[in-house]
Amino acid sequence: MQSIAPINPDQAGPVAETLGAVKKKLGIVPNMFATLANSPAALQAYLAFSGALDSGRLSKTLREQIALAVAGANQCDYCASAHTFIAKSLGVEGGEAARNLAAESSDAKTAVILKFVVNVVKERALFADNAIELDELRHAGVTEAEIVEIIANVALNIFTNYFNHLAGTDIDFPIVDSKAAKAA
Repeated sequence: MQSIAPINPDQAGPVAETLGAVKKKLGIVPNMFATLANSPAALQAYLAFSGALDSGRLSKTLREQIALAVAGANQCDYCASAHTFIAKSLGVEGGEAARNLAAESSDAKTAVILKFVVNVVKERALFADNAIELDELRHAGVTEAEIVEIIANVALNIFTNYFNHLAGTDIDFPIVDSKAAKAA
């Protein structure tokens, strides 16, 4: 049972239009959005941040892979489930999505990025030597702009991970156990 109740999208009052736009884009109103709708400001903030990153340099696929790595690091089953579903819709095969959840990838550049992402989460970006961390990314061909967007995507996904942990958001996607990635 959820700790924070979702808003009924059909009776959403001031956020009805926003949830309607989410439904039009995704085909459904995921429970996370309906629950965030308890605060129209928080829902708008999430949508604006996510929307701004949509127009960035990182591909949608890489953004989903980052989301998976963050979900794995934070053991967020809701986000692991949602982002696995989305990643698969973008052509990421199941085995690769599972690797991404464990901060691994069959692609060398993506693997470096996901390793960095998990280190940012675990160390809260308080590295003993930032130069070493950033040099690994640069050596893999990651630009300064991409580094900034990677951090932005980490922050966005930490927000949703923590929100879903606290809210106990009911998973409305095929369920993925984020802890299984750690064991693999």
